[in-house]
Amino acid sequence: MKNFNISCIQIASGPNIGANLLEISKHISKSKDMGADIVVLPENFAMMAEKDNMYLDIKEELGIGRIQDYISKEAQKNDIWIIAGTIPIKSRKKNKVYATCIVFNNNGKIVSSYSKIHLFDVNILETKEKYRESDIFTNGDSPIVVETPFCNIGLAICYDLRFPELFRKLSDMGIDIICLPAAFTSITGKAHWEYLIKSRAIENLVYVAASAQGGYHVSGRETHGNSIIVNPWGETLDTIKNGSGVIFSSIDLKSQDKLRKNFPCLDHKKVF
Repeated sequence: MKNFNISCIQIASGPNIGANLLEISKHISKSKDMGADIVVLPENFAMMAEKDNMYLDIKEELGIGRIQDYISKEAQKNDIWIIAGTIPIKSRKKNKVYATCIVFNNNGKIVSSYSKIHLFDVNILETKEKYRESDIFTNGDSPIVVETPFCNIGLAICYDLRFPELFRKLSDMGIDIICLPAAFTSITGKAHWEYLIKSRAIENLVYVAASAQGGYHVSGRETHGNSIIVNPWGETLDTIKNGSGVIFSSIDLKSQDKLRKNFPCLDHKKVF
């Protein structure tokens, strides 16, 4: 058990895939220069669509496609593991895709994937924004833990953050860190983002590395940003507000193990 380094990338993606991927590439290279072993990309990193049905136009088969090929090459080139935000992946349902987080190892090989379980179907009264992810997306149904040379990673995506039972399940599956790509709205982010991130970390005595979209998008949407890395005690290790950038932290698994032994609340769980 040894320390490793993780970074989270924040951008404000637009509808131009090529431009978004070039920006992502720049930040992956910077993450490698900083010493990161793992880098987390935000939700919809390759495209924030003007209209949700545009995600159907860029959908890919799992393992094949322009976006996946690009990230695979970036992982190889930089000798780094990449938690690739979300990519629209084909489903068996007509005109529906999965919002899928794909994990690439440092050789560019896909080692795991997780499809978002909780879909964002809400009305935001303050701004009269309406979101119906289920019109285009279909939900996954399986929590995923990724075994890596560094640690066990639990995956979750954006709206999943509001459902603590998912994170408790991941905790029961033996995770050390949660990697969470997101694109929280400005309104809900200001109200709840940091509280939810820290709650999930504290409840489960895990690190959380959350990579978010941050800024204004062509669709008129504003995302909250505030990508953040939090330790198991709920302390902020690094964060960035709006705009484009990289945050970075060392992950101390020995310290986490000591905390869990001294404060064994995970051993005190009751099943009702």
